[in-house]
This record gives sequence, C-alpha cells and structure tokens, in this order.
Amino acid sequence: MRAKARFAEAKFAAACAKAGLELDPGVGAHIVVEHDAVFRRVADSGWVGLAEGYMAGEWASPSSSMLVDALVALLRVDYRPRTPGIAAGQLDPAGEIPPDLVQHFSGDGMSGFAGHFATGVPTTERVRVKFYAPRSGQAGASYFVDRTEFTAPLDAERGDLGDVQQRSVEMLLDAALAGRGTHLLEYPSSGGAVGLAAAKRGATVDAWVADERAEAALRDRLVYAGVGGAVHVEMVGQSWLVMPKRRGHYDCVVGVERLETLSAARKADYLAAMGRLVEPGGRVVMQTILRTPAFTPAASAALESLRAYIWPGLSFATPEGLARTVDRRTSLRIVSETRAPEHLEASLRLQREMFDGRFREAAADGFDLVYRRLWQWQFALKEALARLGMIDLAQVTMVPRDRRGRR
Repeated sequence: MRAKARFAEAKFAAACAKAGLELDPGVGAHIVVEHDAVFRRVADSGWVGLAEGYMAGEWASPSSSMLVDALVALLRVDYRPRTPGIAAGQLDPAGEIPPDLVQHFSGDGMSGFAGHFATGVPTTERVRVKFYAPRSGQAGASYFVDRTEFTAPLDAERGDLGDVQQRSVEMLLDAALAGRGTHLLEYPSSGGAVGLAAAKRGATVDAWVADERAEAALRDRLVYAGVGGAVHVEMVGQSWLVMPKRRGHYDCVVGVERLETLSAARKADYLAAMGRLVEPGGRVVMQTILRTPAFTPAASAALESLRAYIWPGLSFATPEGLARTVDRRTSLRIVSETRAPEHLEASLRLQREMFDGRFREAAADGFDLVYRRLWQWQFALKEALARLGMIDLAQVTMVPRDRRGRR
C-alpha cells in the first residue's frame, strides 16, 4: 500500500503540473495537501478516495471557488485514477436530502434544483427526430420536437437564486398547461415550490413524498402558505419507484431533477410510471440534467464519489438515450424540450455560494464538518462539469402517444 500510495501521489502531482495547478502553499497553492494519507485513499479508490480526503481535511483549496477551478483543471487533463464503481445491486436511490440541509443552499428555503435566469434569451426551432420502435429499438419513422435553447445569463448574485428557481417552476407549470381545475401530481415532491405555485394557479395538487422528514416539512410549508386544502400530501416512501397501480388519473405529472438520481433501469421504470399516471389528453413535464457529448470517462469516474455517498444510482442520460427510453419503454412521446447549460452552471455557483455563506448555520442544525464538506465537494464537482460543458439543464414535455385513440 505504501508503494501504491507513492505512485498515486506521483500521478496526482504530474496531473496537477500538467493542469497548471500550484501545490506549494508558499506561492499561492490551488491545492494544499495537509496529510499524505489522502494518497492511500486515492490508491485504494481513486476519485472516491480523493473526495474522502477532502471531507477528512487531508487536503483543501483556499476557497470553494478555487476548488471548482482545481476540479475543472484535473478533469480537463483527464486525471483518472483507478476508481471502482458501485455494485449493480446498490444502485437504488438514497432517501431524500434532509430539508434542514436544503434550506441552506436554496433561494426559497425549500428547493434544491437549478433555475432559469430572466436574462437568458430563448430561441425555439422545430427539429425532426427519429422514433425508436418499442419492439425492435431501431429508428424508424420520425416526428417533430420544439427545441428551445437559452443564451447565457448575465451576472447574478445569491439573492437572485429564489427568483431563478421560481422561474423554473413557472416554466414547468406553463408547459404542463396547469391552471384552474387542473389535477396535477408532483412525482415525487421536490420540496414544495411546485405544489405552492400550482395551487396558486387554482390547480388541485397531489404531492408524493418519499421521506417522513420531507413530509413534515412540506405540510408545514403548505399550511404556512395557506394552501393546505389545495395540496394533498401522500407519504409513499421508496415505493414511488414501483410502477403505480393507478392509471390515467392526472391531467399532468411533474418531476423535478429526480431522473438523474436513478440508474438506467430505474429511469425507464420512472418514465413508464409517469406515462401510466397521466390521462390520454394530459402532459408529463420534467426538469432534469443531461449528459453532453463532451462528457468523459474521467468525469464518470469523478461522479463515483457522489454515487458512493449521496445518490448510488446517479447517472446522466444523453438526449438521445432519453428519447430512446421514452419511445421504447413508455406510452409517451417527447413534444418539446429546452436546453440551458450556462443557467445550470450559474445556478450551481449560486447554490455553492449560498451554502458557503450558511456553513456555520448548517453546523448549528446538526450537520457535522465532514458532511458539510461532502456537500461543498458535490457542488464544486457538478459546477466543474457544467463549466466544462459536460452536463446540461433540460426541461422535457411529453404527451401520451395514444391521445384518446389517436396516434
């Protein structure tokens, strides 16, 4: 192990030199190694060990923004120590992120998802895409999808985070055609912003939650906002992953950044369940993070650190892979989608800065230093991937292929 640790240290130093990262504290280091035990971890589990060393305080960057810079540089030079993957049997998603933690990096105190900035200009075009037949999986006939791309937003500050997250919610509800008399399901709840906004539009809302703490927090928010009677909260636990027995019950089903926490097999189950829950004339709308062609094996290895400690099933689908799954495994068809990669990067930056500013408050709520540093790491890593153009923020609208007998 000592020999492997020395080799891991040499490889890390070589990668830092290639990336232009300074390791000498005397001349303004980007990375400061406090204890060489980190290289034993790297030798044993690659990127997971590097994350563990950061959580343990065995190495650090002078600031979280410099940590992002360091991760960008390492990924750009394809730093890829041998990193074992999570066993297939352990890929089910973990429980909900604690609501008490979410409030420390959200703009509205309840939302952990990315937002869309008002300063991004949308441009829409209609594109022809191939249809993947359910049985053969081969591309056959084609159909049209309205694709909207948002330009990069202007500079934003932490105080803008609540507004940009609310804009994501309103975009989802607009795409779902949610309004007075609409019966909407949020599957599962993302904290309460969707239910609150839909109830204010006059919709009747069901919100499924997978965790008792999330249920209690959601009920409190609804009562405080005065819409408790318009939103029905149902505790379903991890059974939300199981194909629901209900069928054709809702006018629209909404999901917010849940798909990427699921393994490939679970993604198909989740999307198929959405298709079963919506009525023939209804809509399914979701916000998710997708993988771009720039995504590398080094990035996949780095994400093992998040799979090991937060989301065991974490995987970003490609746009083509998502379309293939929808066509082959569900009764749905994609009719429109948005792309906003720079908005994702800016949202992650604001979330990271928000969490930095509330680092001590999170400690007062009982989150120890190791856990808080884990969340600093995950924000920095995802922001690095977004800055490198490896992940993208998307909203996808789907409708049943059989719309009251019409295909």
